[in-house]
Amino acid sequence: MTLRSLTFVIGTGRSGSTALSRILNTHPDVLSLNEYLASVGDAAFPEGLMSGPEFWEALFRPTPYFANMIRSGLLMPEFLYTRSPGRYTAETTGVPALSLMVLPHLTDDPDGLLDEIRAAVVDWPDRPAAAHHEALFEFLGARLGRTAVVERSGYSTGWAPGLRAAFPYAKFVHLYRDGPDCALSMSRHTGYRTITLIREIKERTGIGSFSDLTEEQVRSLPPDLAPLLAERFDPALVRDRDFPLSRFGALWSELVIQGTEFLDGLPADQRMTLGYEDLLDASREELTSLAAFVGVEPSPQWLDRACAHLDDSRRGSAGKQLTAAEFDELRRSCAPGTSALEGEPA
Repeated sequence: MTLRSLTFVIGTGRSGSTALSRILNTHPDVLSLNEYLASVGDAAFPEGLMSGPEFWEALFRPTPYFANMIRSGLLMPEFLYTRSPGRYTAETTGVPALSLMVLPHLTDDPDGLLDEIRAAVVDWPDRPAAAHHEALFEFLGARLGRTAVVERSGYSTGWAPGLRAAFPYAKFVHLYRDGPDCALSMSRHTGYRTITLIREIKERTGIGSFSDLTEEQVRSLPPDLAPLLAERFDPALVRDRDFPLSRFGALWSELVIQGTEFLDGLPADQRMTLGYEDLLDASREELTSLAAFVGVEPSPQWLDRACAHLDDSRRGSAGKQLTAAEFDELRRSCAPGTSALEGEPA
């Protein structure tokens, strides 16, 4: 089966993106790759050629920071495999990268599908990483009867330029949500609290990658940060920490600006902007536009099922749950991103 299109949904995360993956997965023609990029990471996009066994290793080896979180008792709702585990566990084998969030989204038998993938991939020839990913998408599309690929990962705007270079024909959807609501959701999410601490470690040590971290730099970290680099740590270091909300507002702004600037550089037929609040207000119209952009038919039956996945209850959460002073401070930290969405200069 030949795939007709490849689309990446980029954004901050905590913006209705998981619901969007579920919606896309209900379409009979869409191969919805949920958190694929977040799972395989940069290791699956090396320079030069990759062999089939090397590509398989990139798909199989557990994602280090997710593995550490699971061992430490910090589970995210996105970790689908841990809800109904199969033969792999964090304590023994480790949960394969592709199994944690991607395959359980596609099948009730993620272990069986992983076995099928391994049997195919290990015999693939040496070729660039992008060609391996394309071949995997083709394999999954044929296996599941899907013809249009849509990958969606949270916290993904930073990957967009590399994806554009690897897949110059791909389309991109920039998904965003109201700044204060999204930032407040980030502040309560285990993953984004961990991301914030990882960013702080990198800022304090001046490293670009943890592979560059020296023992001396680790020793220089304060006692509430250094343990996070271990394979197991006290989850209270993440769960119980007091973060200023403005830090998450600033993160939202940074990611939104990345997304808008990236989209501005794309041809018109390869870009689409999707606001979560617009999706709530005009669900059928926005989903019809998304389907046309992806290249699939928006059947009335699919639209009916899709709209059932949308939840309006969290709209305006920041204004409802914060004091006036807290809300004003959070809104100020989100102002640069809001201006970028409105097309105003920074």
